[in-house]
Amino acid sequence: MEKEKVAIKGIRIRTLNLIMISVSCILYILLVWVTVYAWQKYENMVASTNEYIQCEEDAALVADGSNYLTEQVRLYTISMDMQYVKNYFVEVYDTKRRDTVLDRLETYHVDEKTYDFLLNALDRSNKLMEQEIYSIKLISVSQKQDMKEFPDVEKVSLKPEDKLLSEEEMIEKARELVFSYEYQESKEHILTNVSSFLDEIVDDTQQRQLDSSIELKNMLRKQQVLVSILFIENILVFILILRLIIKPLQIYVKNIKNETMLEITGSYEFKYLALTYNNIFELNAANETVLRHQAEHDPLTGIINRGAFDHLKQLFKAKLDPIALLIIDVDKFKLVNDGYGHETGDKVLQKVARLLEESFRSTDFPARIGGDEFAVIITDITEDLKSVIENKINLLNDMLLHPDDGLPAVSLSVGAAFSDCGFADELYSQADEALYDVKKHGRCGLKFYQKNE
Repeated sequence: MEKEKVAIKGIRIRTLNLIMISVSCILYILLVWVTVYAWQKYENMVASTNEYIQCEEDAALVADGSNYLTEQVRLYTISMDMQYVKNYFVEVYDTKRRDTVLDRLETYHVDEKTYDFLLNALDRSNKLMEQEIYSIKLISVSQKQDMKEFPDVEKVSLKPEDKLLSEEEMIEKARELVFSYEYQESKEHILTNVSSFLDEIVDDTQQRQLDSSIELKNMLRKQQVLVSILFIENILVFILILRLIIKPLQIYVKNIKNETMLEITGSYEFKYLALTYNNIFELNAANETVLRHQAEHDPLTGIINRGAFDHLKQLFKAKLDPIALLIIDVDKFKLVNDGYGHETGDKVLQKVARLLEESFRSTDFPARIGGDEFAVIITDITEDLKSVIENKINLLNDMLLHPDDGLPAVSLSVGAAFSDCGFADELYSQADEALYDVKKHGRCGLKFYQKNE
């Protein structure tokens, strides 16, 4: 048994299970990691797009805020209506579109060059504010308007040369400050910086989106590969289960139904199980053979016993072949037992059984049916072969009456009957009647049953 254990080769289900679980866990972890990484790249793309939109809006705020201030100051220099001054400073202190942009600039993922474009636009816009407020100051002085409501205007001091200007000259100069070529050039410079800022943002956003897109595609490709590997692994697991577990089980069920030994197939565990089962199967078969032999054979003589003989009678009743039945008694066997002892008597019975087996064919059935009583079922024989049986019995009696083995001499009384169609119900009684007739006429001989007697 130990040698068979060592000789077993095959994949262990436990080992295979651990390998598959480990591989699956690794693949799932990689798949989760790739999925999370791909999601991050997707979020980066969305974030870069949203940032571009925000930058575009902020750039527009700078331009719109600057243009609004220009518009209000120009309207004021033309109409001299204080409402435009109010609108101007509402933009500066309440709406504060440009200041909002400044507060958000630090959150942008832009390089210093791009950042400088917007700072330059804001810086130029602030310088223009000084020029615009000075223009408002000139108009308010010329019109003698009270500017206490607007501290930024109130605190501005006119240049000495401008104080000497007349009302018309102050108005003219105020308008020139906000309508001149230099002023418009500064405005164009603001717009140019804003435009450059947007161009840089577009380029940066496109590059970031391109990088994220490439990485996203790579991650999705890796995800597809991992999913494919998982699919292949599942198919492989199914095939291995089919070959190592399900198929061996089907084979074993068939073997068990057919009462044959199990095939050595499948995984290590199934091979081990098959070897163990086969060893037990062989042992049981051997035990069953021994038990069957013990159940069917006489323990003293080794030929079939009364139970097996009765079973044979039933079998031959179902057959229509001609047979003969011999019932045999060992003459005066009690005297052998009493005179020589039971051990010698047992040896005499063993000798009789052995001689019966040797004298008849392998297709005939000698049996011990009682203490010193034997029987023989002779197959495929008819009454015209009586002489064959007579010769056998005479030879047996001659050997028993003239022993050369030190055992006491004995003889056999035999009653015989024939049947043309198997073991008829009356066959035993007919042979027994013939045996009685032999004993009645002196024993040591053979008598055939005659129906007409």
